[in-house]
Amino acid sequence: MEELIAKRYAKALTQVSKDIEKSAVLLERLSESIENKEVKQVLTSPLLTNDKKIEIVLSGLGEHADSTLVHFIKVLGENKRLELIPFISQVLNRDLQKKSNQYDGIVLSNKVLDAKVLDRLEKTLKTYTGASIQLKQEKSDFDGLRVLVDDLGIEVNFSKQRVKEQLIDFIKNSLS
Repeated sequence: MEELIAKRYAKALTQVSKDIEKSAVLLERLSESIENKEVKQVLTSPLLTNDKKIEIVLSGLGEHADSTLVHFIKVLGENKRLELIPFISQVLNRDLQKKSNQYDGIVLSNKVLDAKVLDRLEKTLKTYTGASIQLKQEKSDFDGLRVLVDDLGIEVNFSKQRVKEQLIDFIKNSLS
């Protein structure tokens, strides 16, 4: 439900903002602070007035926000939608990625991969998707390799265990 409402607000901000990339960066920073447990409690507290909540959020923007973004935050506050800022930020980032055809992805593996391997994976993904994909590696306990690009709906797994199982099945079928 939140994402549906966030899409409407993101679309409105996109239509009126002069520098949507800058607004998206500021909203992303603001989202990170709103995800903090204490800040989230303050924004949902019935003890604070909407004006005070708006003031708190605007103080998180700093001096770099343009008047359009400040007005946008005020509208969110007046409509009691400040908790939607992280969702709006996600929608804006997805839209900007789609527009620029550049996406971020994650490579999960229990071993650290060489930069050349990541580069080859990026080039291979670009060949198949037509989009530029920037991969970052995260260490995990997965015995193999998993590539995730959520915004494109890509999930590729190469599991050592699965390859072993397939090899055993192939040998069994060959002997039968």
